[in-house]
Amino acid sequence: MPRTARGVPPPLELLCLRALWSLGEGNVKAVQQIVAESRPLAYTTIMTVLDRLVRKGMLARRKVGRSFSYAPQATRDAARRAAVRELLEGYFDGSEEALIVFLQRRVEPAAEPVRPVDRIDTVLL
Repeated sequence: MPRTARGVPPPLELLCLRALWSLGEGNVKAVQQIVAESRPLAYTTIMTVLDRLVRKGMLARRKVGRSFSYAPQATRDAARRAAVRELLEGYFDGSEEALIVFLQRRVEPAAEPVRPVDRIDTVLL
């Protein structure tokens, strides 16, 4: 996934990406309909966000008749890896162990004992 200034898309861009991940490919109207379930936005707002994502390399755009069809260039897993990488670097100084310790302290006690994790597979990151 191409890096943006932040590495992780901001909330509105992520909302449009989620819509396209569920659609596979779609036009502005299709994305707007899915996004409207959680956040009603104008057609032109969605169009602007999709164009921004195309410029960042996160979407591909092709002409279909008089409109454009958009398709994600990045997978959902690639976006997740980027978000986890940013979380690790920003809050845990890149230390997987520090993240694991933090998560183990914050988890409510489960009915069954949770097997401790030795480390996060860096291949996923």
